[in-house]
Amino acid sequence: MSVIVAIDGPAGSGKSSVSKAVAHKLGFGYLDTGAAYRCLAWACLDSGADLEQQDAIVAHLDAIGQSRPLNAGDQRHSVGDQDVTDAIRGPEVSAAVSQVAKHPLVRRGLNDIFRALAANDERPGIIIEGRDITTVVAPDAPVRILLTADEATRVARRQAEIDGVDASALIARDRADSQVVDFMSAADGVWTLDTTHLTFDQSVEAVIDLIAQNTEISIETGQ
Repeated sequence: MSVIVAIDGPAGSGKSSVSKAVAHKLGFGYLDTGAAYRCLAWACLDSGADLEQQDAIVAHLDAIGQSRPLNAGDQRHSVGDQDVTDAIRGPEVSAAVSQVAKHPLVRRGLNDIFRALAANDERPGIIIEGRDITTVVAPDAPVRILLTADEATRVARRQAEIDGVDASALIARDRADSQVVDFMSAADGVWTLDTTHLTFDQSVEAVIDLIAQNTEISIETGQ
């Protein structure tokens, strides 16, 4: 079983880009749980499912399955045999994700998928990043990090990533999701890494340092 590095954080904190870069450097697996929620939201929208009906959403979990990409260098996402990598980043899916994620049985089903993926990965480590990873998905991970930044920095980063992003929508999504799971404050035993004044490379190195300090994995070789 891979050593799990669990990373939480709000949108725009850098958790996805930093996690992916760390996984690439160390030869770790990388699991973007937010993309799985987006794939599920896309599947529900594509089928016309009622996003207020928990059972209607749960019925689409099999389509998401356990075929999530774990290679940091190849993050193509699919639902069934359809590539939805670009589609899941569209505004319609972004607006629907919080509605999908608010249902307890949906979160439970996806969390089971995430744990199974981590348990079966053969790399020395796997970075799992998302909204409730340090407290629910992998509360016993040897490295648990809350990656954060102030609101202005997070909005600016997201605007740089996605042209024309609505800053108010970003803030609203964080607030909606925080009603379901607390990803804005660190639980006991979770390190807080504030990246507001860190460069991207400094953020990556800070995460690698925490992994080196708290696991027996050789950082030089990824073994």
